[in-house]
Amino acid sequence: MSKKLEGNGLWESSRMMLPQHKEQSLVRKDAPSPPPSEPPSNKEMEMMRDSVLLPVALQIVEKKSIEVEMSTQTLKLLYSAAAKILARSIREDVLKNRKALVERHIRVFEDIKDDSSLYYRYNCRGREDRFIMTKDFIRSEISVRIGRYAKSLVATLQEAANSNKTKKPE
Repeated sequence: MSKKLEGNGLWESSRMMLPQHKEQSLVRKDAPSPPPSEPPSNKEMEMMRDSVLLPVALQIVEKKSIEVEMSTQTLKLLYSAAAKILARSIREDVLKNRKALVERHIRVFEDIKDDSSLYYRYNCRGREDRFIMTKDFIRSEISVRIGRYAKSLVATLQEAANSNKTKKPE
């Protein structure tokens, strides 16, 4: 196969190279490469873990709320109302976490599942990597977090009850 117009720089093999394209490619080669992005901070890693754990905790609380509503328990109205308040609180935290991740240009994707672990990929300001969470860790961490939400709800209820006791009738 013969080379077309050899020596004038406009044709190389069978592709045409315009002078503007040649200038752009030279500029790209000369331009400094972007500095390597810094790894996510510990706080950002925690936010990424929260992006996985909080939605699962929300699903569990919502499922338990429905189960309690269908049950024949005497205090099902109280339990269901408490579960709905917990779910609302968790949902607010999920939304805050998502917003914070978007503001920091962080995205998290589920990658691989196996019998004992879940693998997640993330993109943090152009840096791609992954993290692993074992299913045992996820179960225990969700249990701890739901417990914290429940303690917070109980503390709020106790404060409200105490403030009603201290108010004196007029």
